[in-house]
Parts: sequence; C-alpha cells; structure tokens
Amino acid sequence: MKQKKLLFIVLFPLLINAQAFRNYSNEFLNIGVDAAGLGMSRSVVATTSGVNSIYWNPAGLVGLEDYEGSLMHASYFAGIANYNHAAIAMPIDKESAVGISIIRFGVDDILNTTELIDSQGNIDFNRISLFSSVDYAFNIAYARNLLFKDVKFGVNAKIVRRIIGDFASSWGFGFDAGIQFERNNWNFGVMARDITTTFNSWSVNEEEFEKIRNAIPGQNQETPETTEITKPTLQMGVAKSWRLGRFLNLLTEVNANVRFAETNDIVSSEFASVDPAVGFQLDYDQLVYLRAGVGNFQYITEFDNSRSLSLQPNFGVGFKYNGIQIDYALTNIGSVGNALFSNIFSLTIDYSFFRR
Repeated sequence: MKQKKLLFIVLFPLLINAQAFRNYSNEFLNIGVDAAGLGMSRSVVATTSGVNSIYWNPAGLVGLEDYEGSLMHASYFAGIANYNHAAIAMPIDKESAVGISIIRFGVDDILNTTELIDSQGNIDFNRISLFSSVDYAFNIAYARNLLFKDVKFGVNAKIVRRIIGDFASSWGFGFDAGIQFERNNWNFGVMARDITTTFNSWSVNEEEFEKIRNAIPGQNQETPETTEITKPTLQMGVAKSWRLGRFLNLLTEVNANVRFAETNDIVSSEFASVDPAVGFQLDYDQLVYLRAGVGNFQYITEFDNSRSLSLQPNFGVGFKYNGIQIDYALTNIGSVGNALFSNIFSLTIDYSFFRR
C-alpha cells in the first residue's frame, strides 16, 4: 500500500487533466484576513504592508522594521462557522523579510446521524455523535527588494489541510507570488494566487462512507473524486494617496479580481471573469482610521429569468497607538442576497515601538 501511495505521488503531475479543475476550490482561502483589509473590500493588494501582507501580497513584507504579529477572529452564518487567523513576520535585513501564518475555518459540533436508525429500523438518539469540518492553511512567505528602484517581490508557499470528521481528509500544496511598485504617491500591485495550481489529494474513509452510501433508498451515493485542482487567479491594484490637511490623509485603491472561468461577475467570458472592488481609507495622523469599500459585483438570476446586479458594501474603523493597532470591519463572507453581515476584529502589534 505504501508503494502504491508513493507511485501516486510521483505520477500525479502527469495524470491531472482539465476535468480535475474546480472553479471554486479551497474557497476559505478567498475570504481574507485582517479587518483593515476587509473594511476596504479587499482592495489592498497595491498598498498592503506589514505582517498581514503574508496573505494579501507577500511583497509588502519588505516594509517591516521589526517583528510584527497579528490576530483575527470572525464568526459567520450567525456563529455557526468560525474563522481565525494568526501571523508573525520579521525583517531579515534591509532588503528582505519573512513571515508565517495559519488560518482555521471550521464548523464544529455537527450532528452525525448516519447511525440514527439501526439495522432493525429503530431510532436511537443515543447513536448520534458530533464531528467537525475544519480547513487549515499554513503559509510561509518571503519578500525582498529587487534590483529595480521601488520594486518589491514576494512569494508565499502554502500547505492546506482539510478534515471532515472521520469521513474524509486531504492535503494540498500551492504557491502565490506578488509584486509591488511605488512612485510619486502612486502604488501598483499584482498578486497571483495558486500560480502552479494548488492541488488537494483526498483520502475517503470507506467504512464511514458505506454508512451513508444508501442513506436515501434508490439513490446510491457515489464515491467522490479524490483530487481537486485549484485554478490560478489574479488580483491587480492601483492606489493613490492624498494629504488633505495637516493631519488628514486619504488613501484610495481600485482592484480587479480575475478568475480564469466564466462566473456571475460583472465582466464575464469563457476565458476569464473580472470582479472590481474599490476601497477608501481616511486617517487622522495615522492614529484613527475610517474605511469603506464596495465589491463583489454579481449578476443574480431571478425566478422570472431576469438578471439584476448586486454588490457588497463594507465598512471599517481602526485605532493605532504605541505599536498596537485594533481594527473592526462590518462585512460578510462574500455572499450576496440574504447573507448575514459579520463583525470582524483584528489586532496587530508592532514590536519596533517597544524597542525605543
């Protein structure tokens, strides 16, 4: 068995084909981290800097002066799902930096009713158990200045671990890469996710799967595919900053999020779809922040087959003092319609202040 597994790993890159690709795979990695970025509708790929750049664009890590740490918690679907993020980063020298982070998205205490009815047809509630469906992502990022002036480059290697109780689990691997360029208060950024495609290899517990295979009479459940391939995506951004007064500063950024698939985005074709987003940040002497943004422009098909355009507004505030930054965002998981908005909080600590 071990030899077969080793052979599968060696031959896997040669065996993948177009049918293995998924338009929506590892979607928990598209939610985003840090309430500051989410408050701007994720429009931060050109301006992100510091520890949370591990996720948004690793090129931004070059701006680190010392150790930085970050924590975030969010609850979705009225508290059913919990999303947590933790990260730490540090400069290696004046030209490069490194960081690591972990993301956990999970739904806990799910009722397992596969054994609710015994072989005699009797219902026994004592046979109900609980399980969790949890997704993890471990990220290692590296960034450095390039030879060209004002150009920064970063790469992010990620390991994805997904667990569905005792039923199935998977491992996944992938890479992201980003670049940032700054000139005359203009910022430009490009973030390419899953540049080599990210694959998830699933292992299904056949014993547990047999319990649900015939759960619906006459409708046998087929064994799911054991391989998922995540298509590359591209995020491009341009930003401009203005000084409005002695203490007031305004930052605006426009992003274009590109999926290489036909979706319900505002611009869509068989080759690619584009979802634009706009974010604003007004700060008072880099002490108090007010943020807003709009994104997730989607066409929705109504029951009468008519189409309407939907969008998602976001709002956020922040406070930074003595190396500690606390941010809040009112947003949701990226859905439209009747999805509930969520309150998201994040904490960032800049250790350079405590060395002074």
